[in-house]
Amino acid sequence: MQKVMIFMRGLTEFIARATHLSEQFVRFLFVGALNTVFGYCAFAFFVFLGCNYIFAPLFATIIGVLFNFKTIGLLVFKNGDNRLLARFFGVYAIVYLCNVLCLKAFELGEVKNLYVSGIILVLPLALLGYGLNKKFVFERKLK
Repeated sequence: MQKVMIFMRGLTEFIARATHLSEQFVRFLFVGALNTVFGYCAFAFFVFLGCNYIFAPLFATIIGVLFNFKTIGLLVFKNGDNRLLARFFGVYAIVYLCNVLCLKAFELGEVKNLYVSGIILVLPLALLGYGLNKKFVFERKLK
């Protein structure tokens, strides 16, 4: 496991230098990929258990947000303070709301394909999530 961590640290540093992005943001992108895989596996697990289309994504989202809180907090921002969980949920709610509003705007603008709209929104929503988590969750002092 330590060799994997050393490799990932080196890869992160290399990508950050090559792209002129911060190492923290590069870690955020890697962790986002990990969180996506975890979330889909959780969804597939609940489908396998026989959950319907309402409960499988609901349970997967709840577990996914808790998993994401720990991975983003610890691996990206080096902060595992559980008192930040409510703020983290707040950021998820804001990003979700922006996603829905943007999807509706695309639909009103005659972009009817949700796959296309969704892929267009991936990077802007990731940037929004990173910025909000950085400013309001993990790097803000608790009162």
